[in-house]
Amino acid sequence: MKLQSLLSHYANQLQEERDLAMTLGLDAPIEILKARHLQTVGSLHLYAIECANEQNLLQDIPFTILPSNDCEPTEGIVLGRLNGEMIIQTVEAFGDTIHHGMLIPDTSGYLETACTRLNDMAGKPESFTLGPAERLVPWLDPDETTYDANARTHGATSVLTTIWNDDEAARQASLSTLLVEQAKLNKRILLISPDHESLDRLAGTMAKKLQNAALPYKSLLTRYEIPILQTMHGLALQEIGFEAHMHQFYAKANSHKVALRKKYDRFRELTPILSYKRDKQKDLNEVKLLEWRLLTSLSEWQGKIKSLDKTVADYEAIPIWKRLAMQAAGKNIETLKEYRIIYVEKTQELMREIEIAQQRIRELIPEAAIPKDMRPEYDELKEDISKLGGTKKIREMLAAGEGTNRQAFIQNKRIVATTASRVLTDPLFKRVRFDVAMIDNAPRIPAPCLLGASGLIRERIILSGNSHELQAWTNKETAHALGMWPQDLFGLSSRDQVQGTQVG
Repeated sequence: MKLQSLLSHYANQLQEERDLAMTLGLDAPIEILKARHLQTVGSLHLYAIECANEQNLLQDIPFTILPSNDCEPTEGIVLGRLNGEMIIQTVEAFGDTIHHGMLIPDTSGYLETACTRLNDMAGKPESFTLGPAERLVPWLDPDETTYDANARTHGATSVLTTIWNDDEAARQASLSTLLVEQAKLNKRILLISPDHESLDRLAGTMAKKLQNAALPYKSLLTRYEIPILQTMHGLALQEIGFEAHMHQFYAKANSHKVALRKKYDRFRELTPILSYKRDKQKDLNEVKLLEWRLLTSLSEWQGKIKSLDKTVADYEAIPIWKRLAMQAAGKNIETLKEYRIIYVEKTQELMREIEIAQQRIRELIPEAAIPKDMRPEYDELKEDISKLGGTKKIREMLAAGEGTNRQAFIQNKRIVATTASRVLTDPLFKRVRFDVAMIDNAPRIPAPCLLGASGLIRERIILSGNSHELQAWTNKETAHALGMWPQDLFGLSSRDQVQGTQVG
């Protein structure tokens, strides 16, 4: 099969996966049980979330979050799982901690974008560099039935090099040696791994190797997404973060834009705080109203007790005919004493309820209190943002400026580390070209993602991975069964089997 035919084949399969995703409801809203803010880097934010149905969240899937507080909806991508939590990257913060919200994944849009990229590569090959990508056709052709296993295991050419080793550390050491050689030749390198956690480990290893080779790893190497691991080999991964680099650079060059973003971020920070204060003030008003009702009722009962006491005290002076009238109404002196006992019990019960309400009022007063300077600051920020067209307009202004800047900034980076699926679906990479691709754990990466990444490479592709996984990769039947060979590209058919859904 020719490369263009292979691209069209996988584009068609991605279209089928998109239809399957819609059938399985993978774009349905997912309830967020809890979200916890981890860190902010530049204009991006990292959150750990707990969802009601996390199995519908594929890695690098874009989404929209509708938070339960007064914050506006925001977009982001799924980075994967770490320590039992789902890690996401968002373009806006929506509070430090929330206990409810909705996440709307765009699985079908993600697959549609990937399908469009492969169709563009097949229909407009002159817009891409497909020479090295053709070397992957024997590996990724689903109709290929014969192959030279020894050549695939030990093959090395000027265009396609393979490194297979069961020891991840040894494999990455070989990769890092090649990376240093290419960096010294001033090559632009695309560093790829199947998931973000393994990519962080790989990027940390490469950074350490560059440092040991006395090369400026902070300026040479960049991690495109926010790293989900903090350190690796004693190096802080934030030091090689693309967003951190870009934010620091443009913070110096565009101080006015930084001031606008700070003002916008402060407005976003104050919005949930004042919303919380407003809710507490509402609770305080309700409890105060309840206290007033209880005090009014207590006053009425105390008035009745006072009237009874006066009647009993004046009983001897009451004319006989009034006594007879009282007795006829069931208000003789004995029943009045019983009434008094009942009224006293009622007042004691009301006093207990009043005490509870007053205790709640004492708790709510500091929670509802707004610092003296916060409300004027918020009103001033709100007025300034309204003059600029509102938060949506500011977001568009900042995003438009940063979109151009991101493109220019990534062009100046010599080594870019990201996942293959991000290369396939992020429009930024469509216009960027690299000399060398270093792909670790290649058998774990779906074929469309490998093809999409290889279409950006001008000179050389280096594949590496576990030799046991290589056997499953090169064995078509075994690979189908393991879900590693992308006949079911993103595992959606297995989801269908689990959910018992019949798909036509």
